[in-house]
Amino acid sequence: MGYQYNANDDKTIERLRSFIGMLNEESEKGSVVVVEGKRDAEALFRVGFTGSPAVFHHFKGIADFLDSHETPSRKIILLLDMDRTGKYLTSRLVSQLQSRRHRVNLSYKKSLARITKGKVRHVEDLVTYAPRLSGMVSSRKDLYFYT
Repeated sequence: MGYQYNANDDKTIERLRSFIGMLNEESEKGSVVVVEGKRDAEALFRVGFTGSPAVFHHFKGIADFLDSHETPSRKIILLLDMDRTGKYLTSRLVSQLQSRRHRVNLSYKKSLARITKGKVRHVEDLVTYAPRLSGMVSSRKDLYFYT
């Protein structure tokens, strides 16, 4: 199976670079980026994420996660998978976090689905883009929430 070059690939790569750049900026400002598992965190690093994501499965469930993130002033970016488990965890975490007055952000999750046209359903799938994403991460914000 040879790789077929698609002209849309360049746009997708540029948008992903911008996406990772924005995620890095959020992390630098103190936002917590939450992924489901270790492979998701590794995939983020491989595509240029420089922050330290909170890996949900390192906690002993939702209550333990919530207790470990008691600072309501910090924005929490949920970047959980788009499968049944990820959607369930996302809905549970959103309601629990919001009841504790946390600022929860799902726009990155939605943006990732839009940028990759639904091809990335699991954050770990980002590794397929890693070879093309290596190098400078774009700081162009105008490409970020592209629809």
